[in-house]
Amino acid sequence: MDRDDLALLKPRVKRVLNDFLIGVLALLPVIVVGEILVFLADLILELVFGVNRYVGNAFVTFLAFAAAFALPVSIGHRINRRRHSLVVSGLDYLVGRIPFLGAVYKIVQRLIELFRNKPGEARREVVYVEYPKDGMWAPAYLTHREGDRCVVYVPTSPNPTNGFTVIVHESRVVKSALDISEATSFIVSLGADYPKSEEALSLAVAKAGPQPP
Repeated sequence: MDRDDLALLKPRVKRVLNDFLIGVLALLPVIVVGEILVFLADLILELVFGVNRYVGNAFVTFLAFAAAFALPVSIGHRINRRRHSLVVSGLDYLVGRIPFLGAVYKIVQRLIELFRNKPGEARREVVYVEYPKDGMWAPAYLTHREGDRCVVYVPTSPNPTNGFTVIVHESRVVKSALDISEATSFIVSLGADYPKSEEALSLAVAKAGPQPP
């Protein structure tokens, strides 16, 4: 094979490799979901056969898993209907009294509540803040208000569980029409999934209010 043949072959190989990478990226979400499903299936089968080996009775194993499935369904039903559950309230009370673990439990609870709206509650707010410096905008979750001050959590890509909690004046905050799931998808996808991308144009000309004293 001479140099002319290699010169002709090179762009073809490059094109094939490029198509291959695009195909892999297109299939990546399916692969990730498939891996999660396989992991969950393996976990469930491991639990089923593990309990069955321990109990030694398939019927008792079935009853145990039926009860394990019915419990969260019952709790979720009561929370949706009455906004509270005696089982969860009892667990909150017991775990909350354990040193250290109680504090961790409350923190995890607060984080879960941030991403879950209860029936009848207002939608959680997503905002934009200039972070890490003026002129650079980042989506953030508004977690608390105190007077004219806003406590916001600024997640980092691609893992929204890492980030920074900052306190800013309300004049430095721009409201977004994104909901929590859309903002999270934007962060995880590194900005590729931006349902309301027209908001970026308004941010480009948005002016921060007067600097608070």
